[in-house]
Amino acid sequence: MLERYELEAFLTLAEELHFGRTAERLGVTTGRVSQTVKKLERRVGTPLFTRTSRSVRLTPVGRRLYEDLLPAYRQLRGALERATSAGHGLQGRIRAGFGTPWGGELLTAAADALLALHPACEITVREVPLDEGVRPLRDGTLDVQFVAFPVREPDLTTGPVVITDERVLLLPAAHPLARRASLGLEDLAGLDLIAPEGACPDYWTDHHYPRSTPSGAPIGRGPAAATWQEVLSHVSAGRGVAPGAARGAAYHPRPGIAYVPLRDAPPVAYGLAWPTAADSGLLSAFVKEVGRSRP
Repeated sequence: MLERYELEAFLTLAEELHFGRTAERLGVTTGRVSQTVKKLERRVGTPLFTRTSRSVRLTPVGRRLYEDLLPAYRQLRGALERATSAGHGLQGRIRAGFGTPWGGELLTAAADALLALHPACEITVREVPLDEGVRPLRDGTLDVQFVAFPVREPDLTTGPVVITDERVLLLPAAHPLARRASLGLEDLAGLDLIAPEGACPDYWTDHHYPRSTPSGAPIGRGPAAATWQEVLSHVSAGRGVAPGAARGAAYHPRPGIAYVPLRDAPPVAYGLAWPTAADSGLLSAFVKEVGRSRP
């Protein structure tokens, strides 16, 4: 019989395929995750994952075990949550914001799941313009926000990474670099990046829209953009290029824009941020539900 921690460690690693992110989600060390998985593999009698210094993959047996266990785990978890909510119903209001369509989908799914358990609650979800940064959390118009990390604000609390995605460069389709299979950060030298201004802190802008390559070559600035639609319009018109997440190609396909992988750029990490002073039972439940609703 599987212990609960063994089950959660296996299922989480099967989703993340990364020991560090698995440990972060479970709130333990990577060593404990590794020990738990090895113990489970000894019990099963065969490897469940193939590991190299650069990747973690499910074996065929591991894939089958994951597919068999996941529905049962979700059913058990849902039953426990429904039983708990029957005796400890939550009330209150949550105003959640997002800046990407996949963030909006995730928050909406979490809101629907939480409202099914706590119908007395009110949860609203709205879009935040690109140049707003985390200002809505500061001015009181939002209680929680789905953001691209890093967020290093003394009055805000951040949750764990919920989604990671490979970084790409959006270029005009006619640009010479658009025909490349991939690009490196040094290829940004001399290009003009379309970047937001407004309320975005400098450390956040510099992280996502660097002003120089790793070797120190300058990267220019194109026109500022307040929304992603403005970013797409500027790039399509040839006014500059823009870094972004790989899944944006599926959400924002345009004939005049090419999405080219940035092979040596760090991935984009997304998660939740909220005012530290505004923490509540409902907010904690929503944060947990977002983690469970992740794709």
